[in-house]
Amino acid sequence: MAEPLTVALVDDYDVVLAGLAHMFDHYRHRVVVAEIDANFDLKDTVDIVLYDSFAQPESDHDEIAALVRSPRASHVVVYTWNFHPSLVAQALEQGVRGYLSKSLTARELVAALEAVRDGEVVVSDPPRRAGNAPGIEWPGRHEGITDREAEILALITQGKSNAEVAALTYLSPNTVKLYIRNVYAKIGATSRTQAVLWGVNHGFTPDHHRIDHWLGGP
Repeated sequence: MAEPLTVALVDDYDVVLAGLAHMFDHYRHRVVVAEIDANFDLKDTVDIVLYDSFAQPESDHDEIAALVRSPRASHVVVYTWNFHPSLVAQALEQGVRGYLSKSLTARELVAALEAVRDGEVVVSDPPRRAGNAPGIEWPGRHEGITDREAEILALITQGKSNAEVAALTYLSPNTVKLYIRNVYAKIGATSRTQAVLWGVNHGFTPDHHRIDHWLGGP
């Protein structure tokens, strides 16, 4: 029987990481989660770094390349909703070994990670926007905010302009505006300032140093 694979989880939002970690609860004999704490400096080499893209720079940014270069990561896998063809291509060009959909069930996710550990390059089929796998979490979910709305709110809470949000998410400016209007209605905000304050008070403020900590930074 193969040794359990070790996985370090990377994202700036605790609720996102906790939900992802719990997806492996029934597979602890096959997967050991090495990190879910932003303030824990991981010393061990792991089989896979699983990069959750929620409100994070996508695979066309330097964060992915830095993880791929890390001597403590045997493989890097992106875990995402966004299957824009250029993002998939750039991830693979940077050395990412897996590009996996958040619509995968826990069983499918574990199997895909094991395949990466065993030397395969695994790219999920582009998901239909019908829903997420059971267990996926995001800030605001219990307030009725959808996954994509939450990502938009997280980005504007970070201070991103509409144009920056559109570029980061590969959505059109008009689609971004529609998501923002929907979020405003759900949280009772009438201005961007009110929306940002609501986000700050409801878990939408990231810990920007989570990746730095994992890479051994300050």
